[in-house]
Order: sequence, then C-alpha cells, then structure tokens
Amino acid sequence: MGNGDARVRGLAARAGGWSARHRWAAVGIWVLFVVLAMGLGSAAGRVDVEDSEQLKGETSTAARIIEEAGIEEPASETVLVQAKDDGLTSTDAEFRSAVAAVMTAVERTGEVTDVTSPYDSGTVAKDGRSALVQFDVRGDPRTAGERIEPVLDAVADVQKDHGSLRIEEIGGASMMKTFDDAFGDDFKKAEYSAVPVALGILLIAFGALVAALLPVALAITAIVATMGLMGLVSHLQPMSDTANSVMLLVGLAVGVDYCLFYLRREREERAAGRDARTALRIAAATSGRAIVVSGVTVCVAMAGMLFTGIAEFEAMGLASLMVVAVAMVGSVTVLPALLSLLGERVEKGRLPFLRRRTGGRDDSRFWSAVLKRVLARPVLSVVVATGALLAVAAPALGMKTENLTLDQEFGDSLPIVQTYNRVNEAFPGGSEPAEVVVKADDINAPEVKAALADFREQAVSSGASRGPVEIKLHDRRNLALVYVPLVGGSDQDAAGVSLEKLRDEVRPATLGKVDGVEAPITGQVAGNKDFNDQLVGSVVPVFAFVVVFAFVLMLLSFRSLTVAVTSIVLNLLSVGAAYGILVAVFQHGWGASLVGAEGVGAIITWLPLFLFVILFGLSMDYHVFVVSRIREARARGLGTRDAIRHGVVTTAGVVTSAAVIMVAVFAIFGTLSMQSMKQMGVGLAAAVLIDATVIRGVLLPAVMSLLGERNWYFPKWLHRLPDLTHDEAPEAVVATPRAKDDEGEKVPA
Repeated sequence: MGNGDARVRGLAARAGGWSARHRWAAVGIWVLFVVLAMGLGSAAGRVDVEDSEQLKGETSTAARIIEEAGIEEPASETVLVQAKDDGLTSTDAEFRSAVAAVMTAVERTGEVTDVTSPYDSGTVAKDGRSALVQFDVRGDPRTAGERIEPVLDAVADVQKDHGSLRIEEIGGASMMKTFDDAFGDDFKKAEYSAVPVALGILLIAFGALVAALLPVALAITAIVATMGLMGLVSHLQPMSDTANSVMLLVGLAVGVDYCLFYLRREREERAAGRDARTALRIAAATSGRAIVVSGVTVCVAMAGMLFTGIAEFEAMGLASLMVVAVAMVGSVTVLPALLSLLGERVEKGRLPFLRRRTGGRDDSRFWSAVLKRVLARPVLSVVVATGALLAVAAPALGMKTENLTLDQEFGDSLPIVQTYNRVNEAFPGGSEPAEVVVKADDINAPEVKAALADFREQAVSSGASRGPVEIKLHDRRNLALVYVPLVGGSDQDAAGVSLEKLRDEVRPATLGKVDGVEAPITGQVAGNKDFNDQLVGSVVPVFAFVVVFAFVLMLLSFRSLTVAVTSIVLNLLSVGAAYGILVAVFQHGWGASLVGAEGVGAIITWLPLFLFVILFGLSMDYHVFVVSRIREARARGLGTRDAIRHGVVTTAGVVTSAAVIMVAVFAIFGTLSMQSMKQMGVGLAAAVLIDATVIRGVLLPAVMSLLGERNWYFPKWLHRLPDLTHDEAPEAVVATPRAKDDEGEKVPA
C-alpha cells in the first residue's frame, strides 16, 4: 500500500484528517478559541483561594469565623531591641531610650497603628537583654509589604544611634518585602528563561527555525488560553499564583512534547518517501493517537490532586489538567492544519551548521548500540537496571517530610532570617504564636471572661507557653483573639507538642466548659499540623485513584493486560528513584553543595504527593509513545524482538529531544533560591532523566523481550471492554505480510 488513501479509524486520525482538509478553518477556530478564552477570563477576573478555603479542620473554621465577623487582621510587625553583650539590660537608661526612640520613629511614619511598649505588654525576655516593640501596619495586610519601607528606614536610623544594641524589625510585611526584593523575580526569571531554553534545544533537534517555533508557539497559545479558562473556572474552583506557575511549567513541558512527537513522525514519513498527505495521515493516526492516550492519562493523574481536599492542591490539579487537555486538543487539530499549510516551508530557517534531522534510525546510533546489548542479554539488563533503580530509591525509605522553617527555606544569608532566629531564641514561639479565635453569644459574659482568664493562666502553667498571652477583644462582634507564644519556637516538632497541649488539655478545661463558645486554634504551627494531617489522609485515595485509572486507560488503549501492569510498575520505579535522589541530596546532604542545598535536612511536606502526581502523568508521555510504536510494528508483521528494536530506535531521537527539554526546563527551577522550588526542580529533572534513559532505553525493552508474546496477553473475559486501539497506519514495515517472531512462531500481521 504505497500512498493510498486507506481509511484509518481513531479520533486523532479523524481530527487530523479534518484539520488537514480544512486548514484555514482549523487555524481560525484555534485562534478564536485562544482569544475568546483570554478575553472572557480577563473580563471575569480570577478568584483566588481564601484562607478559610485552604484547609479543613480548625484552621479553616478559625478563618471562616474571622471572615464572617468582617475582621481583617492587620499585618503585625515587631522590632527586636537586644543588648549585644551582657552588660546592658532592659532597665538601663540607654535601653529604655532606644525603645522610646523606636516607638517615636515608627509612629512618625504614619504607616502604623497600635504601637505597644514592651514594658506595657510584658514582652521583655527573662534575662532582661531583649525586648519587643509591637505595632500593626495600616491598610490591607495583603499589600502591607509595599508600604513598609519607610518604617524599616525609620528603624534603621534608630539603629545607627545605638551601637551597643541590635535594633531589627521583623513581621509579615517586612518579610514580604525582603523576600520580594531578594527572590520576587527569581521564579519569573525561571519561567521566562524556560521558553528560550526549549526553543534552543528544538533548534538543535530539528535544525530549522520554523520547525522549532511550531511546538513553542502551540505550547504558548495553550498556556494563554488556559490562563483565560482559569479566570472563568476560578468562580467555581478558586485558583492561585502557585497554580498559575505550575500550569505554566506543565503546559510548556507537555505542549512542546506533544508537538515534537507529531512533527517528528510527519517528517520521518516524508523522509521515507511518503507524499505530504499520506505522511500527515500516518502521523495523525500514530503519534496523534499516542498524544490522546498520553494526554488523557496525564489529565487523570492531575485529577488525583482533587482528592486531597486542600484548596491549593485542587487549584494546581485543575489548572494542570486544563492546560494538558488544551495542549492535547491543539496538537491533534491545529498542528496538522499548520503542517498542511506550511508544507516544505516547515524547513525554512535551516541552520547551515546542523545536518537535516528526520527522526529516523540514523539519529539513534547510540541507542541502537545500547539496545543491541540489552536485547542480547535481557535477563542481565533487567537485573542490573532494576537493582540500580532500587538502590537509588532506597534512601526514600527514610524520608523525613516537614514544613521548612525560614532558615531551612532561605538559609541564613538574609539578615531577616538571623533576626527571626534571634527573636525565637529570646521569645520561643513569639514570632509564630498560636491564635485562638473565641466566638461566644456574649463575649463579655462573666463565664466567658472567666474562661478566657483561666485559658491564659493554664496555657503558661501547662508548659505549652512561657507567655505573655495576649487577648484582643472585639466586643461588637462577640469575638476574642488570643495569641499564645508556643514553647518550641521554630522547632516544629516541639511547637507541635505545645499546640497539642493547648488543643487537647488547656482548651477543654477552660473555654470548652462554656456552652455556646467556639475556640478553634490556628496560626502557622496549627496550619502546618492541619495541612500535614490532611495531606497524609489523602495519600492513599490519591495514589489509588491515579494508579487504578492509569491502569484502566493503558488496558483499554493497548488491549493488553501485560502492557498495563508493566506500565504501572515501571512508572512506580521511576517515581521511587526520584524520591531516593531527593532524600539523598536534600535530607542526607549527599552532593547538596552542587545544587546549593546544604543544611536543609528534610523534604518539604507537599512535595512527595505533588511529584507523584506530576511524574506519573508526565512519564506516560514517553511510555505511551514508545509502546505505541512497538505495537504498531508488531501489528504490521515484525517479530516481537524486531518490533521492540524498531519501536525503541525510531523513537529514541524524539524521546531524547523531549527529555532534554523537560530536564532543562525543570533544572532551571532547581537553580532558584527557595529550597522548596529547588527540591521540586531537582526531583522533576532527575525523574524525567531516569525515565527517558534507564526505563525507556534499558528496562522497558529488556522486560518486553523477556515476555515475548505474553506482552499482548488479553484474557477473553476482558474482550467485552471498549476497544480504544486504532489501525496503526496501513503502510507495512516489512516486505512480507507475515513474519516469524524470535521463537519461530508465526504472528499475525
């Protein structure tokens, strides 16, 4: 069948065929969709996740009570006044003079309110060497960082006049400004540099400017359209800046990958002598179908985040799901139309120093050599590769997850981090107090006032706090906010024990005895605990959902129980190895200096589940693409081992190019200053590298070679399931309609 117009079934093939026949209509519909999505999204505006929606449990209850009462807690700031040596104490005239100077200086700025002397509030350390001046920043707390600079300058001026004292400011607003100044552009730079990096790699992969621009352009339009859709969807499911950044990262990765798969196959078929129409039809039926299977699998994996019950994760999952779906649709519709329009012009802008790249066998000499040895000794290859991956994954068994403290996240290079540590040493828990939100029918009722007094006393006597415990009454709203510095300070484990005492012992014995009183306890330590508890509780359902649905999709797409099982096992091995690398580098410090991660000692809590979902989805890209090519060759008449060789070698070039792009983009995030972003970047880059080399280049072909005909085992009782396979392009790979497999048995063409 040369260039005949044989009919090929399959959604991707039909979509590609329609787009190629109605080129301008397909391009016009896509442009209209992107413009409408962006315009409607901008007009609707984006609704972001509120504090009360972030978590379930006490943290959420406290946020809801405060929101319903219409109380907007201001951004609080603290100025530490501390003697540099043991000779000076808070009772000395110089110390008192410095405290008075700080209070006067910050009040004069006009940006603050409720300035409180440490001598009135009792915020003087027991050793007498440290004291805290406290005040609130006027205006919206979310933008307080933009107005805090005059206050910081005023405090710095006071410091100049008192050399024997440390006078340093810390608080929500000052920390916001400091981190924005130091790292605010960090993440954006990484996002912006990802596009030129991807384009540069595509230029090398294709050797032509137009061919390299197509995947990047389609990925960017998919991202733009999804940004608009996020604005619309946010009115049902609130979004966030984090979700937007994750969407951009995932969208660029899959958008470029999908186009790369499609474009390389079309060029390969044309290089093999097909006419433009037939080459495009084959690419639509094969690579297009692999894109649809991969895209649906990635969407299912991303949907797993919706089972966490954590608003931030739900936003990230939904945003990622949408951008993958948009990129998938664009790849099988507008891309064929553009290729049909461009024709040979897709080779325009050829770089003279790069040879023409077709994506054929001549591009894969290295992998041909590797595969020859793997298929010659499949048992040894499986044992060595599996053993290596298990060894790399072994450190993950001792994984320690926690919410990183300020010094873990940013190191001690910033002065404000050192201030944070000094405040916590002098006033354990003072910079991150627990907040008890007390709601009553009548907050001034005698029994409520007595319970508040008892709570204040027992919070200290129980050992949960060393005080001072501050109570702010909101009479009109029948609300009281109680601030309790927790013993343990920045030590999350010790502070967690103090929190448990407040929740399980002190509260029931005091506020809990008054009818009609609600007293949820929130704050940073409480929020971390509630987040961890909810995250741990969601691990099993998320893992189960992703694995089961991925298994079912692979089963229906390849009509093989064996392929479905091996796909899941290999992906789990890849994720496990990524976990092991994370623990080795960031927890044990092996090679930590290479990525600037010394002294972290833990993995941030949200990362393991996040990585599992992202990696399980993205790794299916390569797996579906390679296995589809193997199955395609097998269905055309090649023996099992020859089909494996053909599938792996002919996809090696595109898989390598796609993997290099992903690794490069993710590695950019591994260079950021924040350890959480660094961990995410290193984990993603390591997993993709392992997936594209050890898994797809060694373990997959070795396992499939050992299984032989059992690769295509599909029990009769499963035949009733829907058939989501397709007739992989009609052109034969071999000259004869029937061939013998490696064991000498005839196999169907």
